[in-house]
Amino acid sequence: MAALPIAAPLPRASPSAVAVKGRRAAARVRTVPAALGDGCGGGGMEQQHGDAPRHPVEVKPVMSNVGNSTNILWHNCPIGQPDRQNLLGQKGCVIWITGLSGSGKSTLACALSRELHYRGHLTYVLDGDNLRHGLNRDLSFKAEDRAENIRRVGEVAKLFADAGIICIASLISPYRRDRDACRALLPDSRFVEVFMDLPLEVCEARDPKGLYKLARTGKIKGFTGIDDPYEPPVNGEIVIKMKDGECPSPKAMAKQVLCYLEENGYLQA
Repeated sequence: MAALPIAAPLPRASPSAVAVKGRRAAARVRTVPAALGDGCGGGGMEQQHGDAPRHPVEVKPVMSNVGNSTNILWHNCPIGQPDRQNLLGQKGCVIWITGLSGSGKSTLACALSRELHYRGHLTYVLDGDNLRHGLNRDLSFKAEDRAENIRRVGEVAKLFADAGIICIASLISPYRRDRDACRALLPDSRFVEVFMDLPLEVCEARDPKGLYKLARTGKIKGFTGIDDPYEPPVNGEIVIKMKDGECPSPKAMAKQVLCYLEENGYLQA
């Protein structure tokens, strides 16, 4: 019986080559946690042997008491207003349209929102009547409730401006101190007050909701311009007036506000 051939032995790797391969494999393994650290959970760094354990310095949070809210903490996020404004290509601000009922506040707000939308700008309209359907439905038209109504709208408008949105608030807002309080919420000239300076007789002749008629007959009490005062702005940024006895068109009013926004850099980040 013929003897089977014996296979030649495989060549053995040198100890130095094995060490190099081992180091390469270990390097590949060590890169995995670093990659995972860019996602959720992982820190992206591993502790080397012999390193002393790292203990983060604990910073005690500063708690606040605001109004009736106690022990609350403001949380800052890494994405701020400048980042959102750069994304939208505009500056967040509040355009506050004030005036008597029937002066054209809502008409201007919608016309301005439409013009800005066509130009590629993000807006949102806060209409006084609309807000009383939800957010402010628990408020009456008494002086103290009117003040709270404006305070709430001012805080909401501030959030829209912080989001980089051009917020258009349309409310009678008859009291100067309440409007000034809203202005104080927005630093760096982010509050643009637009006064619809139309005579009472013009607004009453329009009477789109029939409210002046009800107020004149005593069926509505505390109606602005009839038995409750309206305090016009002292230093408002924009004033809309009649020209040659004619009320400006919605497009003309919107153009007046647009020119102000363009000239003051609100339509760019």
